[in-house]
Amino acid sequence: MNVDLTVAIPTYNGEKRLPEVLERLQTCCQQAMLVASPSEQFSWEVIVVDNNSTDNTAALVQAYQKSWSKQYPLRYCFEPKQGAAFARHHAFKEARGKLVGFLDDDNLPAPDWVRAAYVFAQEHPHAGAYGSQIHGLFEVAPPENFERIAPFLAITERGYQPLRYKPERKLLPPSAGLVVRKQAWLETVPNQQILTGRTHNHIVTGEDLEMLSYIQARGWEIWYNPSMEIDHKIPHWRLERYYLLNLLRGIGLSRHVTRMLGFKTWQKPLAFAAYLINDLRKIALHLLKYRQQVRTDLVAACELQLFLSSLSSPFYLWIKGYYH
Repeated sequence: MNVDLTVAIPTYNGEKRLPEVLERLQTCCQQAMLVASPSEQFSWEVIVVDNNSTDNTAALVQAYQKSWSKQYPLRYCFEPKQGAAFARHHAFKEARGKLVGFLDDDNLPAPDWVRAAYVFAQEHPHAGAYGSQIHGLFEVAPPENFERIAPFLAITERGYQPLRYKPERKLLPPSAGLVVRKQAWLETVPNQQILTGRTHNHIVTGEDLEMLSYIQARGWEIWYNPSMEIDHKIPHWRLERYYLLNLLRGIGLSRHVTRMLGFKTWQKPLAFAAYLINDLRKIALHLLKYRQQVRTDLVAACELQLFLSSLSSPFYLWIKGYYH
């Protein structure tokens, strides 16, 4: 079966979150059928990648399959290795589409998200991957100055014009709402990534940025596509101090991997030293600016945690065996 677009939903214990996402996707697909011009007609499918769930995720998907339209099949697969990278690799093995769009189980796509994902690929044939415009749907009000750390919770609002992520900026979109051209993935991403994702036993994240760094390093373009809009549900506990500090710590600890990917072997020692000096500079400036505020200002505390973890990233990853 020839498929243009696969929508993949990696999930862990998503029994309660998945229904709203699946219902939104049904609306997306109905909308695409109604408004598509002859040049925009395409085929698609949906895959739920169960990342070793212990709840009734499988039974839930089976229940939806009974009433799901055969025009855009809903499939289920199981990935026993815990971690987002393993789930995404499994998604690419299962996907029949030339494009693979990823939605987290707390991402609610706009009605035209599927169509917009397909159309952008046709208009940008050199795009290896492109991210969505992602709005936060907060259960409680975020802390003051939250916009400074919002991108780390996969909230991406960069205006309403497409933007290309330039390699020299060292900035890439999150995996939530990300569409990847399968050809780009097959040509660039290794079967085993260094970073595999957050689990109960591992706090290091960044597996999505590692994936995109491989794609970008081989000359594929990475874009922001504001026409693909998503509401990202943020429950109250994801805005609590303990969670945010641990999230920023995990992001910081992953940074040595993504920082080094763009350099040749002989350049890496110089880049390592430059990043080390820059991280120390950022820490010193941050402490001078905020001083005692880091104890009371959650956003400032999160930023300091990111800088400290980025500084220790190469040493932490080596000690923990990520490079063995």
